[in-house]
Amino acid sequence: MAAKTAFVLVPGLFTGGWIWRDLADRLRSAGAEAHPVTLPGGDVDLEAHIAEVLHVVDRIDTDADTVLVGHGYGIHPVLGAADRRADARPRRRVVHLDAGLPQNGDPALTLVPDQSLRERLTSEATRDAHLTPPGAGDGWSRYGSPAGLTPHDLDRLSRLATPHPIRTLTQPLHLTGAVDTLPTTGVLCTANGSSIALLQHLVELGDPRLRALTEPRVTLFELDTGHWPMLSAPAELADVLLRAATGQGHRLRTTSTDSATSPDSATSPDSASPPEPPAHLRPFLLDPPTPRPRERTGRLELHLPDGGDGPAPAILFVHGGPLPPDVRPSPLDWPTLRGYGQHVAALGAVAATVHHRLHDLGAFGTAAGDVAEAVDRVRADPRVDADRIALWFLSGGGLLAADWLAAPPPWLRGIALTYPILAPLPNWGLSDSRFRPAAALRTSRGTTPPIVLTRVGREMPQIAETVTAFLSAAEQSGTTVDLIDLPDAPHGFETVHHTDPAREAVHRAAHTILHHLTTTHP
Repeated sequence: MAAKTAFVLVPGLFTGGWIWRDLADRLRSAGAEAHPVTLPGGDVDLEAHIAEVLHVVDRIDTDADTVLVGHGYGIHPVLGAADRRADARPRRRVVHLDAGLPQNGDPALTLVPDQSLRERLTSEATRDAHLTPPGAGDGWSRYGSPAGLTPHDLDRLSRLATPHPIRTLTQPLHLTGAVDTLPTTGVLCTANGSSIALLQHLVELGDPRLRALTEPRVTLFELDTGHWPMLSAPAELADVLLRAATGQGHRLRTTSTDSATSPDSATSPDSASPPEPPAHLRPFLLDPPTPRPRERTGRLELHLPDGGDGPAPAILFVHGGPLPPDVRPSPLDWPTLRGYGQHVAALGAVAATVHHRLHDLGAFGTAAGDVAEAVDRVRADPRVDADRIALWFLSGGGLLAADWLAAPPPWLRGIALTYPILAPLPNWGLSDSRFRPAAALRTSRGTTPPIVLTRVGREMPQIAETVTAFLSAAEQSGTTVDLIDLPDAPHGFETVHHTDPAREAVHRAAHTILHHLTTTHP
């Protein structure tokens, strides 16, 4: 580093400056300054934590570039302090270490992963002065993935943890906007459910909350570990922070291209190259059949087969998410859903697609209601055989299969799952949720209809683990699963992986589900 760099290390919930000890030693050995912060406890609010960070920042040598690192909750006091000193010299940089993107007016409570815990704290905030730290072991998983932590690490976390002042979580963060001019780096811990690829996908979906991440001042890194990398991967984290301080890192694209920059590159794709559409809006991998009629009413669209003798069986396709509320075009117009719909209609069944309202991680209940309503509407259509219905879930929509797996109605003849997420990811905060398909299988007592599962090899490890656990539960419960493996295919392969095996996988999945729809129910 050309200039002296000083790292201000601000901890997350229940921890203090002690959690940075190993990392701080590594940064100092590399020639940088390291200033671990211990935030005050007691009956204090967020402003008290911001003041403590400012106290540390204002004592740093004015010749040093300052990098403010906020871990989890710690990003709130970091942003508050950086906003107040954004115009100061020397240069400053903000690092979000496995932390969210709070905006002006957001209380830190909105970023606590566990939704049931957020609800409890909201109701008790006026009575309790502190948030009690979790007990030893698995209690820490309520706040993030413990992947990479040794038993010694977990014991140390529990032994040194201190209660966290609740008012620091409920007081809104006040920002003037000055912090939005500072260079920023995000360090994503993939075992906690975050990745550069996931953020790129969300940006391409048009999520306005993530638009700022495409600015040139923003870079990203990944660490293959859980929520506490200063304990589980201190050497790797030190290297990332030192590189972040010099402006290195991956930059997101406003559109997806095949010439993507690598995660270690801070360059952008050649601006002279013609932009490609986002991955989810590229053509479907199957050649379109002779167009079948489509009828759309509200959030439901039907793809209709050629007229035949009597009502036809039907398949309802359920897209993934969460998706921005104003996503355009609608998922009903995405090549994947439209391609599946036209393909199934060409095979003689009614294909239905539903645009459900899974707009955030707290909306699975709303989305489940949308799916149930769509099922009722499909079954009520006179062109549909109401006793021969299948459901086909994609990606994050896989969690919505749980209700149908736990108590399948007699008319449900099959369930298809394509690159599904089959358990909440570690940072989703749904530990007490009903949307756990593997657990649902165990309650169905072998009454679940046949399942067709398409598994991709180039999957996020955390998603792949949910599929493995689901297959184990299926075996234990005696549920029939027709597994279709695509070792070289990525998540969302239908528009980015036009290979013969991928086409065959789509054909096989469709024909298998249709076979279950047209044969006698067990």
